[in-house]
Amino acid sequence: MTRAGAAALVAIALTAGLALRLARLDVRPMHNDEANQAIKFGALLERGEYRYDAHDHHGPTLYYLSLPAAWLRGQTTLASLDERTIRGVTAVAGAATILLLPLLFAAIGRTAVAAGAVLMALSPAMVFYSRMYIQESMFACFTLAFVIAIGRAATGGGLVWSTLAGVAAGLAIATKETSVIVLPAALAACAISRWSLGPERSRIPVAGGQWGRSVVVGLTVAVAVAAVFYSSFLADPGGVLGPLRAAGTYLDRGVDPGTHAHPWHYYLGLLAYSSSGGLTWTEGVVLALAAVGGVSAWAPPRASGLSRALSKEPSRAASREFWTRFLTCNAVIATTIFSAIPYKTPWNLLPFYVGVIVVAGIGVSTIVQTMPSRVVRGALTTALVIASGHLGWQAWRASVTYPADPRNPYVYAQTVPDAVRMATRIRELAALHPDGARMQVSVIAPPHEQWPLPWYLRTMPHVGYWTAAGDALALQAPVIVASTDQAGVLDRALGDGYVSEFFGLRPEVLLTLYIERGLWERFLARVAWVGPVEPPKLKHDDASRASSTSSGADERPGPEPLRFRALGSEVGYIWRERVLVLPSRRHRRRQRELES
Repeated sequence: MTRAGAAALVAIALTAGLALRLARLDVRPMHNDEANQAIKFGALLERGEYRYDAHDHHGPTLYYLSLPAAWLRGQTTLASLDERTIRGVTAVAGAATILLLPLLFAAIGRTAVAAGAVLMALSPAMVFYSRMYIQESMFACFTLAFVIAIGRAATGGGLVWSTLAGVAAGLAIATKETSVIVLPAALAACAISRWSLGPERSRIPVAGGQWGRSVVVGLTVAVAVAAVFYSSFLADPGGVLGPLRAAGTYLDRGVDPGTHAHPWHYYLGLLAYSSSGGLTWTEGVVLALAAVGGVSAWAPPRASGLSRALSKEPSRAASREFWTRFLTCNAVIATTIFSAIPYKTPWNLLPFYVGVIVVAGIGVSTIVQTMPSRVVRGALTTALVIASGHLGWQAWRASVTYPADPRNPYVYAQTVPDAVRMATRIRELAALHPDGARMQVSVIAPPHEQWPLPWYLRTMPHVGYWTAAGDALALQAPVIVASTDQAGVLDRALGDGYVSEFFGLRPEVLLTLYIERGLWERFLARVAWVGPVEPPKLKHDDASRASSTSSGADERPGPEPLRFRALGSEVGYIWRERVLVLPSRRHRRRQRELES
């Protein structure tokens, strides 16, 4: 493939990747993990506060790298943020991963790079999880950057590539704790691949012959970059030790995964094929091409135009052999380790799947080079174009058409649209209350059933969170959100003064919305005579204080200031199942009373 042709394909892939990742970012309800990250980012955005949490949230790069996006859109408070801003950050990170591939032009060839760019741009898994405000798309980008930089340093790249490897490693460490898997995996793959070359490895000196100095420089840079982020840019020097304190937490989680326990083939099965409710999904073509690329990397060289050209340049041939083996070995080692760990969530496949996709690009190049005639190569190219179009169609269907549907295999513990309707109902009720957006709302539920409500109620400063209904302050609110295990207590405490509605939160998780009877009757009358209620909007000074729902303390005018308990930081994990919301007998009886 010509240089211009490869560059054009990469540009097309980047355009398609950005379009798929940025289109309608607000169509899917916020996942509880996303809401958790967004609330923490809100504290950094408003008050410049960040402290690493050794038990949750992962590393700080996601929050600090989200600041420019919020500033560019003129958003300076949690209340002013929206899904397009925060999800746009991770979507761009996912697209940036495509831009790393041209660095491999000389290493694996232009055909392999162009094919890998197209597959990465259109992969449903890569697109879907890049549209989530979680660390994985950034982590995958930094991981691939480290792999490329280490490979360049191992093939005579000099101190520049060792320094870049240190930067990438530091960013990966500051992004997610599983960097202790992907970084050693890349180093081990590099060592194995160089060893496999035998005497030919002498043709490609490590770091230009300065390997000792390069190692020191790379390690120093990696530690410095990670330390800057974990110390909140030196504002909290003790935060540098945060990853060490978190080691026990994530080790326990890996050994005892709870509801996240899945068999070793979970990731491969998710990518290979799934079918539910008449919808089928597959990225099998990527896995098949990666198998071809992996086998060709370790198979004896075949007589082809490329192999004959490389045979005239022994150093170039040794470098090409190293790169194909290195990338294959890295993908295999990382995939094996992630598959062996019992704890699995689907987005955790991104850091090793980027490597698999690059190897799939090598597979495409291998097939094209071994085809005997132009006719066969043309037919193969047509088949690959059709397969790529099918991947892109699946990516759109997964991310836009069925983004919260349980038949979508990439959906996991996803917030259902009913939860968004509940938040809208609360804001509509607030519009009819004398306090407006400052109306008190009490959420009484376990911490894992509170999320993602703090995100959807972020414009209301008087939202309090309790885990049980024992506090009288919680029961004085005109609107109360409660988990099903608290419904009996609240029914007895509230009596006939409240009516109730039922909303789904996540699959198999149901919440009860208690509404003061007088407020509910005003709402029904307003809807009957006027139509839908316009939710209240906070003034600018009120909006700047709306994120107090996450800090757990707020005041409003009155004889007794309200002090709400702190919002729990734990995120719950629920099985992926279909939720069926049915009104109870008591609810139907109350509805009939109101209608009469």
